[in-house]
Amino acid sequence: MRQRFEQQISLGILPIIEVEIDMKSRHQLSPVLLALQYIFVTRELSEEAFGKLEDSILKGKQKTGRNGMSLWEILVLGVVRLNLDIDYDFLLDMANNHQTLRGILGVGQSDYKPGKKYHLQTLKDNIGLLKAETIKEINDLVVKAGHSLIKKKEEAKKLILQVKADSYVVETNIHFPTDINLLWDSGRKCLDMIKKLMEEGVCQEGWRERKDWFKKLRNNYRNTAEIHRKKGANYKERLLVATAKYLGVARGVSEKVRQTILDGATLVAGNESSIKIFAIIQVLQHYHQMLDKHIDLVDRRILKGEKIPHEEKLFSIFETHTEWIRKGKLYPAVELGKNVLIATDQYQFILHHHVMDKQVDVQVALPAAKEIASQFGACDYELDSISFDRNFFSGPLKKELSKLFKKVIMPKPGKKSIKQAEEESSKLFVKLRHAHSTVESNINQLEHSGVNRCPDRGTRGFKRYVALGVLSYNLQHLGKLLQEQNHQRDQPQKCRSKRAA
Repeated sequence: MRQRFEQQISLGILPIIEVEIDMKSRHQLSPVLLALQYIFVTRELSEEAFGKLEDSILKGKQKTGRNGMSLWEILVLGVVRLNLDIDYDFLLDMANNHQTLRGILGVGQSDYKPGKKYHLQTLKDNIGLLKAETIKEINDLVVKAGHSLIKKKEEAKKLILQVKADSYVVETNIHFPTDINLLWDSGRKCLDMIKKLMEEGVCQEGWRERKDWFKKLRNNYRNTAEIHRKKGANYKERLLVATAKYLGVARGVSEKVRQTILDGATLVAGNESSIKIFAIIQVLQHYHQMLDKHIDLVDRRILKGEKIPHEEKLFSIFETHTEWIRKGKLYPAVELGKNVLIATDQYQFILHHHVMDKQVDVQVALPAAKEIASQFGACDYELDSISFDRNFFSGPLKKELSKLFKKVIMPKPGKKSIKQAEEESSKLFVKLRHAHSTVESNINQLEHSGVNRCPDRGTRGFKRYVALGVLSYNLQHLGKLLQEQNHQRDQPQKCRSKRAA
């Protein structure tokens, strides 16, 4: 049974509202903890945030069983992981030993007793329950909370938004791909799955020489890769001979794995651990498909000299969603990951983000603008301008955006008409064009919040990781606003004390 959060106020337990956060600290964790505390103690914000988490995680589940990690703890730990750009081992140490973080989690002890202890797998399993869509909804709440503080400070009825949008690449956690090393990855993972089946007591007879197959595959891979890397005399002839031997071993492994998969039905039948065996065979089938695919690609590319079409290429057998992206930059010339669109305002909050799935910038600009307009187009806001780089330019797109925003800053690459040249040389256009560069610093800060290389696996994990990074970024900016507000509140008291002295 999982609950929102119910802090057992007993002897020694420190209430979240009483947790003291150092307002003068320049460390990046302090503003995030302050913002999380603000959300928890502000009734409207906490009700909405918990409601969205319940709909996502608890929907359709019975309220029975042991107490699991609360929704509040899941959210806090997911955000802190991205804020500090740390792995789960570091997060576990922080959750068990960092006094202020434990206070915000609601498990802090004022009497210095050990209190609740977390476990590594518990953190991984529970943070993995969060969905990117839910995190996006909570992110909208955080942005609006920050905007409400700004409106109070500026004493404004409406907040005039100047939006800036750009895309950048978030890399996946993979090595640089070649057909030769991807073939090796596929083969060794097939043999790893065979080893797991043997540990379950099945397919013992057909795979007694598994270690020998592994050594032969590895040695031929290394020999082929070294020839390809070093080149040298008679390079092409030596590469053809080495590749032919490498493919011969790979085909032998593939044939034996195929037979093991065909016998899978008999392996599962009548075995007590049949579910586990079935799961291993499912994974084995995936890696076997990858093995056959790369046998074909290596054969066609090296032995037959074909040029492989881009759409047939795969850049990782583990992160199959990875894309080969060229941004036209000198360094890095190529990035392996996914494009992410980021839209920020003049107050440095990220209003919208979108993970692009084999899309170009022009295709995602209008949907992003419409979503921003639906979220921030209410009576409390005025959508003043939106700006893009040259690679977003499209005449029809600019017309559509003009229906949503008063001013659309979208420079045209290449030769311009007289009307376009006049528009782009106007003082307002130049001013907003120069202001657009702040989105680059926002992206840089987001990268320092961990959203530069994603260690989580799969498309779902990738999107969740990016969404948590954006939420962490916005919470940090909300926390900085709260720190500034607290500093201004304390300033008159200091002045009065000096006068009295």
